Amino acid sequence: MTLLRLELKQNIRSLAIWTLSIGVFLMVCVFMYPEMKNEMQDVSGIFSSMGTFSAAFGMDRLDLGALTGFYAVECGNILGIGGAFFAALLAVGALAKEESGRTAEFLLSHPVSRRQIVTWKLAAVLLQILLLNIIVFILPVTSVTLIGETVPWKEIGLLHLADLLVQIELACVCFGLSAFLRHNNAGLGLGIAAVLYFLNIIANISEQAGFLKYLTPFGYAEGADILTDGCLNIEMVLLGMGWAVAGSAIAYWKYCGKDII
Repeated sequence: MTLLRLELKQNIRSLAIWTLSIGVFLMVCVFMYPEMKNEMQDVSGIFSSMGTFSAAFGMDRLDLGALTGFYAVECGNILGIGGAFFAALLAVGALAKEESGRTAEFLLSHPVSRRQIVTWKLAAVLLQILLLNIIVFILPVTSVTLIGETVPWKEIGLLHLADLLVQIELACVCFGLSAFLRHNNAGLGLGIAAVLYFLNIIANISEQAGFLKYLTPFGYAEGADILTDGCLNIEMVLLGMGWAVAGSAIAYWKYCGKDII
């Protein structure tokens, strides 16, 4: 528990910055909706006929004049990219930073096992992701109420749940990689998140590349699919959580037998 508190204390500034940045951007998008609502109804027709560009972001299947469609595109992309970057950055350095910061020997000299270290560090990563998502859910929902719109709880809830699952999957995979690293490689975490995001765009553009949706967590966080189906793709979610469990298991396996220097 002490290690958990220490991790949260060390990352509180980063968590606050990322949370406020994403949350404020979401609020700004929601506040813009009343001014753009009528124009977006006309723009939706234009976007739906733009072929590849529209398909890449699912705009060919969404009514941007409706709050849910507007939210899925504008807010969904901000939360999707921002949340993924935060989760990847946080997790990829969780274990590696002890060696790069020369604190590993001090930590391991205490009466705590390596398994406990991995457990508390993983718990700290997941708790920070959960805190971020709770706040960035409350802020835009409050904004929807302030602009006088009815909150579409189910649709917004599913969109945010999907992004939370994306962040958990990414965090666990990057956490597993962190056990192999001796230095905090932020670029690796950002690169993984960016590559997976663009794999989903490629899958949206090309039917032949549709299988890529099963390789990227963004495949089950596609706003157009969620709003059209009214639910998450359980098959993809289970596959993603399987990757999350695998990443976590690899972290335990590698770190518990790692030669710490």
